[in-house]
Amino acid sequence: MGRALGGTPVSHPVIEERPAAHGDALNLVRAAIAEAAGPGAAVQRVVDLLHDRFPPYDWVGIYWVDGSDLVLGPWTGPEATDHIRIPIGTGVCGAAAASGQTEIVADVEADPRYLACFASTKSEIVVPIFDGGAVIGEIDIDGSDPDAFDGTDARFLEEIAALLSP
Repeated sequence: MGRALGGTPVSHPVIEERPAAHGDALNLVRAAIAEAAGPGAAVQRVVDLLHDRFPPYDWVGIYWVDGSDLVLGPWTGPEATDHIRIPIGTGVCGAAAASGQTEIVADVEADPRYLACFASTKSEIVVPIFDGGAVIGEIDIDGSDPDAFDGTDARFLEEIAALLSP
């Protein structure tokens, strides 16, 4: 629930409808992975699907672990990021890779770890992808609204990450 100027609670239909939309999207992701020509095509289809189905997901990308760095893989959004290689432990993405924990940043301007990608980004969620307990990549999503992501997004994207695991 949001609050109108007078302090009266107002509903936010996009957030309230997310759990049902997440369930539908999980089925689409499963189908996209099953029908894709290979792992690379599957990941690109998942990135595109997340971006297209969820308006708060302004920029969606996958970073893969390469040694001590994260390297940008498939992505979709209004423009490319300059952050194509991020040292593990640096920024929100690097922190998620180092800890193996999902990171939700409600206000990127208030988080000193944030590596500025786009002037329009106000919030971010980063979800690790695992293989046998080791982080092998992550889903990185930027939102143009503050507080665009919540626990339902985290749980949903953690399920997507599990589907992307080898």
